[in-house]
Amino acid sequence: MGNLSPAVVTDLAPSGVLRASINLGNPVLAQGTPAEPAGVTVDIAREIAAQLGVQVEFVCFTAARDSFEAMMTGQADICFLAIEPARAAEVAFTAPYVVIEGVFAVPSQSGLATVSDVDSAGVRIGVKAGSAYDLFLSRTLRHATVIRGAEGTEEFLTGNLEAAAGIREPMTEFVATHPGFRLIEERFMDIRQAVGTAKTKRPETTQFLHGLVEELKASGFVADSLRRSGQSAAVAPPG
Repeated sequence: MGNLSPAVVTDLAPSGVLRASINLGNPVLAQGTPAEPAGVTVDIAREIAAQLGVQVEFVCFTAARDSFEAMMTGQADICFLAIEPARAAEVAFTAPYVVIEGVFAVPSQSGLATVSDVDSAGVRIGVKAGSAYDLFLSRTLRHATVIRGAEGTEEFLTGNLEAAAGIREPMTEFVATHPGFRLIEERFMDIRQAVGTAKTKRPETTQFLHGLVEELKASGFVADSLRRSGQSAAVAPPG
């Protein structure tokens, strides 16, 4: 980035260590264990810390809502979350670095064939509480009902629900390992994953993060990181 202001370093890593909130519950973005996390979010966090000239510390969670809460309570300096209005009120987001898809799973014999079919009266959709697709569906559904739990697929199975919502990659694995269920191939949303920090940070701090993310996309850093971690999600276009 060059000529990075010391004020940005102090603003983004006030403790002298960059604390990055990592959501291990999204396998596209992070893998491994809290002791040894891996994946594109971990690689980006390391690069941000390297640019700042500080060490990085990973604060790991299994749900996006917990990662968001860590930002709000001052346990983390940066987070990796999907851009959603409910979060953007509190978090300053970069442009997205990767776009993943939200899809529905339904019983194989279900009459639900399209995304619009799912938004029907009497349809109950299992979702992971506080996830990007929970926020999106809660905001956009007109007729169907969201049923929240620790995992949407668990709610789907135990509650004998009409549909489950989730990220395409783990949902594809779910239907492959659970006979009697299928995906509705059409996506119901694009989940735009971005780097975020508290909205109280200085404008030049958020500009630094935005510029660095754009560099990492343009240079192939993000694509290489996704490939190394075995992910096929698409790098977001320039923002």
